[in-house]
Amino acid sequence: MKNLKNLRISLVVAVLALAGILPAAAAEYAIDASHSRIQFSVRHLGISTVTGNFSVFGGALVFDPEAIETGRVEVGIDATSIDTAVEKRDTHLRSPDFLNVDEYPEIRFQSTGVESSEGGLAVSGNLTIRGVTRPVVLEAEFNGQAEDPWGSSRVGFEATTRINRKDFGLTWNKVLESGGLLVSEEVKITLVVEGVELKSEPHPAP
Repeated sequence: MKNLKNLRISLVVAVLALAGILPAAAAEYAIDASHSRIQFSVRHLGISTVTGNFSVFGGALVFDPEAIETGRVEVGIDATSIDTAVEKRDTHLRSPDFLNVDEYPEIRFQSTGVESSEGGLAVSGNLTIRGVTRPVVLEAEFNGQAEDPWGSSRVGFEATTRINRKDFGLTWNKVLESGGLLVSEEVKITLVVEGVELKSEPHPAP
């Protein structure tokens, strides 16, 4: 619970920081975790895919569909909330072999730029895992804007990126007799994000 409390405090700081740089025509949104997902997938034995997610996360974003380049986003993830539906595997993923959550309880992404791309949006930023920060680019799609039944303005996005986990110090593996690897070094990350405008209080929805 201490990690979750610290995560929430850091996200409040992020929201306040974003508010200080809010462009005149842009709106600021809090990520609605109940309608958002942060997922990942890796290849196992080179023949199948293992998927998982993080259940505890939050963040804020600034977005103006008429001025894409002014967009900003910051996301914090509780690394201890990793879930692949297999407790033994999750315990290993939390261990020093992988995320080492006792020492590095938070994963963070902070954008450094947003621009239009052929597929939608390209969101550049810094991803920090296990205390190591590397630049990444999220290929994102803006799904639109809507008002919910309680008068809150919402926006939706989907994004993907691929990283090499060894770049972040997650080097554990087993070499197979065939010469392949037990677990792929490449990790695909998928985000489904719904944001609710901060000027109105989010309503708990089913």
